[in-house]
Amino acid sequence: MNIFEDYLKKINNLILLNKELLDLKNLNDFKNINVESPPIEFNCDLSCNVCLVLSKLNQKSPHELAIKIRELIIKNIKDFEEISIAGPGFLNMKLSESAIISIINKIFKNKDVYGATNSNSTYNIEFVSANPTGPLHVGHCRGAVYGDVLANLLKFNGNKVTKEYYINDYGKQIQNFVESIFLRIREIKYKEKFLKKEHLYPGLYIVEIAKEIIEKNKTLKFDNFNSSFELLKKESLNLSMVMIKSDLSKLGIKHDHFFSESDLVKKKLVNQAVDQLKKNNYVQEGYLDPPKGEINKDWKKVKRLIFKSTLFNDDADRALQKTDGSWTYFANDVAYHMDKVNRNYKYLVNILGADHTGYIKRITAAVSALSNGKVKLNCKVCQLVKLYKKGIPFKMSKRAGDFISVQDLLNEVNKDSVRFMMLNRSNDIELDFDFDKIKEKTKDNPVFYVQYAFARINSLLRTLDKKLHDKINLNEQDLNFNNIEEKIIRKVYEWPKIIESTSKKFELHKIPFYLYEVSTLFHAYWSKGNEDKNYKFIENNKIKRVEIIAIMNLVATVIQNGMKILGVSLPKKM
Repeated sequence: MNIFEDYLKKINNLILLNKELLDLKNLNDFKNINVESPPIEFNCDLSCNVCLVLSKLNQKSPHELAIKIRELIIKNIKDFEEISIAGPGFLNMKLSESAIISIINKIFKNKDVYGATNSNSTYNIEFVSANPTGPLHVGHCRGAVYGDVLANLLKFNGNKVTKEYYINDYGKQIQNFVESIFLRIREIKYKEKFLKKEHLYPGLYIVEIAKEIIEKNKTLKFDNFNSSFELLKKESLNLSMVMIKSDLSKLGIKHDHFFSESDLVKKKLVNQAVDQLKKNNYVQEGYLDPPKGEINKDWKKVKRLIFKSTLFNDDADRALQKTDGSWTYFANDVAYHMDKVNRNYKYLVNILGADHTGYIKRITAAVSALSNGKVKLNCKVCQLVKLYKKGIPFKMSKRAGDFISVQDLLNEVNKDSVRFMMLNRSNDIELDFDFDKIKEKTKDNPVFYVQYAFARINSLLRTLDKKLHDKINLNEQDLNFNNIEEKIIRKVYEWPKIIESTSKKFELHKIPFYLYEVSTLFHAYWSKGNEDKNYKFIENNKIKRVEIIAIMNLVATVIQNGMKILGVSLPKKM
């Protein structure tokens, strides 16, 4: 239910039916006509720009057209108490009490889905996909929360969503990881000194994995790296993924599907993907210049297979083979996305780290080529997170070795705070995460302020011996909303628009921002009762006005739906 869309349709249909009366001929394009929430100073519920748009298309005076359309709306749509003309021709509309009551009752009847856009598509969201060579760090955390909340949002709208993790368990970094564990095993078992080398992984977690492998394989000597490699690889990756899944679980995240790069190689999916691209003439043999800004002594100018990604708006064609003839990492990614395309998702979404911006065009081009433009890939980049404690940057983890782990973060603050704050700014902007602020029980801590609004509503309802799930059906004869209540109601009206705009561009920060705004309005309303008895909610354990019950339930509805999408809990007591 979106009242802005509902009234937009009514107004557009009314104009189409009365185009001769209005002397309008150019009515082919209604896309720029919209109904919005007006600025607070106008004290009305809706504002429409229809007169401005149509006057320009038909070379008419917007004010004169506004007078005619205003009269037409008053005559045919009985939901407005007042319609005024503002500025050059905006129509500002104030809903009648009966219309407001009708809208509120509809919201109450559909509480759990209020705001949903009723879509029915299929999505694959790949997120986190951290190398299985260590625990998750804070950089992964932001993308992890973003991907999980995006999945929740899309599910809220009625879509089918698969949350996927790509396990990068093939290549040089895995060899280095296994070697690090082998040397730690030798250190523990035979007291051999662990030599710190640039390619080896530091951190206590390597020692912990080594100890677990020793305990599980007591009879093995681990006297030769090459002969031990396959066993160590299997055991190490399994333990590492257990550790990663545990970190994700603590954040409230569980993936639906894990895809192994090693399986991709074993099944020779790269060959299949390249063959598919060849059939459509998207692959050629040729030469590429050396990578800009990189010095590689081993680089040679040799003929190799190249993907014609410039045909799909990439800045340059991309190598599918290295100079030695083996497949590039990009070729593996192409094969992986071919597999996704073949699983018949309508939309693919990749959540990437800050260092993967340059990767977007090439993989988007590959998906377009593999699907003949039928499948759309949307890549979202999550920028860096900077942690602060007492104004000082938070130090690195001893356990992780060279970064701040998710576990370090969760040792400082709870899951709810992490999830909310990771989305409190746009994903494409660096985020400052202040431990001191997030622990405050004040307005400056947005997650606390939203949770407290919900807890306060529950406390008030307990006083009245009522519950949120109690059925409510308002009677217009009993209601007369004051100015503060009208402001809150108008903010509640905006919730479906927030969901709509968030869903279109995946701008997830709009949800916590909105929840903070509506919570601020409610807290201010409650506090007003301490200053003015006329605004007091409860007197002698009885509700002073039935309107207050309506307001509490409206605010609770949008907070519940919003926090469910964010994956943040709502305590009834605080």
